Amino acid sequence: MTESVTNWAGNITYAAKELHRPRTLDALRALVAESSRVRALGSGHSFNEIAEAGEDGMLVSLGDLPARIDVDTTARTVRVGGGVRYAELARQVHRHGLALANMASLPHISVAGSVATGTHGSGVGNGPLASSVRAVELVTADGSTVTLERGDERFAGAVTSLGALGVVTALTLDLEPAFEVEQHVFTEMPLEGLDEAAFETVMASAYSVSLFTDWREPGFRQVWVKRRTDQPFTDLPPAAAATEKMHPVPGMPGVNCTEQFGVPGPWHERLPHFRAEFTPSSGAELQSEYLMPRRSAVAMLRALDGIRETVAPVLQTCEVRTVAADEQWLSPCHDRDSVAVHFTWIEDTRTVLPVVTRVEEALEPFDARPHWGKVFTTPAAVLHSRYPRLHDFRALVRDLDPEGTFTNAFVRNVLGD
Repeated sequence: MTESVTNWAGNITYAAKELHRPRTLDALRALVAESSRVRALGSGHSFNEIAEAGEDGMLVSLGDLPARIDVDTTARTVRVGGGVRYAELARQVHRHGLALANMASLPHISVAGSVATGTHGSGVGNGPLASSVRAVELVTADGSTVTLERGDERFAGAVTSLGALGVVTALTLDLEPAFEVEQHVFTEMPLEGLDEAAFETVMASAYSVSLFTDWREPGFRQVWVKRRTDQPFTDLPPAAAATEKMHPVPGMPGVNCTEQFGVPGPWHERLPHFRAEFTPSSGAELQSEYLMPRRSAVAMLRALDGIRETVAPVLQTCEVRTVAADEQWLSPCHDRDSVAVHFTWIEDTRTVLPVVTRVEEALEPFDARPHWGKVFTTPAAVLHSRYPRLHDFRALVRDLDPEGTFTNAFVRNVLGD
């Protein structure tokens, strides 16, 4: 590697001295079999050292492997290569008259990396992106390939796996018939008077709902509502419709955001917040996110309102979403319907980290689980206490990777090794 490699945001420079871009599956298998430490880089949209291989390790990018997207219209599934990103997957799936159930706010992230870290979209009935996975194909430490399918007792540990089991070369995902979505944006929804019933009404008012605030004042500056045109739209509590195209970050132009003002369009052009044609080259930001039981939503929001004078000076925007429970052992939504609070911080690690710790202290009563790909300071012992199937995941790692080829400091911290 002749020059340093960083993540998308630029806050992490990887110590690994080698970055390999194999062009074939056989080349990847040979590289892995010859290496003692391997981590897959994905699209680089994690904000911590989850992808770090260390000075003696090898980083692998699957970006040069064939971008396989094989749609089975009869089974309503798609087999997608490990280097494929959601934007290109969505376009191919839509051409066959099919759809993914949900997408994240940014369509430029890799499919394999997203599900491995517990990434999600929004919606009271929508689980994390990993919920649509029905099969995982891995290259394991000896260069062999392993496929784990839904129904296998190990499957629930194999999707949101933090890259600890092997290099994911393909995933098979469930699809459904294509649908259209219209997006509406509202402004100025107060926090005062918001109780559990009102919160549920707002978040269940459409297929996907996001609340945005900068915490400079109580309440939400924006409410993004994404309604499937084949489903009803429940009236929101009083909020004014936006009169100009909005961006989640106050003051930023909305030109690169997906269509608003209730104009119907294909699912993949409305569910993300940002247009696929707009490819951000770098992110002048840091991100953190925490997921808690949905029943804690209002109390959690009031706790954050109590520290907004600490949060606001280093915050670009904060997004609140809901996510349905799933069965993945290391999913932040494991076994509980969740409320997710996402922070987009300024690009200043030294200033942001103490605020992150303060946020975690405020959220401690709500059993908060951090997003695996974001910035967090949650102690290992606390992480361990919040994942009841962690011991099963440890056993799966020992089974598939007994020598720790795919383990790094981040994974050892999670496993408690």
